[in-house]
Amino acid sequence: MTATASAVVRVMIDAARKAGRGLARDFGEVAELQVSRKGAADFVSAADLKAEQTLMDELLKARPGYGFLGEERGQVEGTDKTHLWIVDPLDGTTNFLHAMPHFAINIALQREGQIVAGVTFNPATGDLFWSERGKGAFLNDRRLRVAARSRLDEAVFATGIPFLGHGQHARFLKELHQVSQRVAGVRRFGAAALDLAWVAAGRFDGFWERDLSAWDMAAGILLVREAGGVVTDAEGGEDILAKGSICAANPSLHPLLLERLAAAA
Repeated sequence: MTATASAVVRVMIDAARKAGRGLARDFGEVAELQVSRKGAADFVSAADLKAEQTLMDELLKARPGYGFLGEERGQVEGTDKTHLWIVDPLDGTTNFLHAMPHFAINIALQREGQIVAGVTFNPATGDLFWSERGKGAFLNDRRLRVAARSRLDEAVFATGIPFLGHGQHARFLKELHQVSQRVAGVRRFGAAALDLAWVAAGRFDGFWERDLSAWDMAAGILLVREAGGVVTDAEGGEDILAKGSICAANPSLHPLLLERLAAAA
């Protein structure tokens, strides 16, 4: 963490690290539970709930009046109607369940409808991505910039594949066809929060997905924008959290990715 992080961002980072210590311990045990699918799934659900409780306790202790929107408990109204914490205690649950070290805690702060701060933390690797509106995006202490590539045939994009009972498979396959035949590669790593953080870090050139929740995207939207990228919904509009779709890339590639998605419609 650098000295440029404000008091509220330090609160978010401290909360993420505290919840992350619990998840890291649980992650160390999850491989032992692979023999029992139900046992492992129940264990991960408990880890998820425990992490969200830690985050809620820490964030509301520091800012008692703020509202709280979490994946597990839904929305908790605060006395301060202008501020809302948006939290995913474990993005990449399936990775966690299968002992893959690619998952994250996601915390965003919304002020009067605008995302003003975001933290995405992978406890398995120690990667801490954070951003604050107007102050930039960072990985630990290092300032982030989106990648500079401008050609689709040099670009690697990330996406999410709809899974059992979730999302529109036919539409996704059309979009994948439109994108994959023109780019250097498409990756599916299974944690939207980290996909967006990796766009901000220049590891991925862009990312798109549909049927996401606010807590999957809120921190990442700010990370990408503060790293110099462009973020819209999948149709090019600004209603990202309400629509649940996202298209993120650098300024050169963003319109080209939108074109490919429109061609699949």
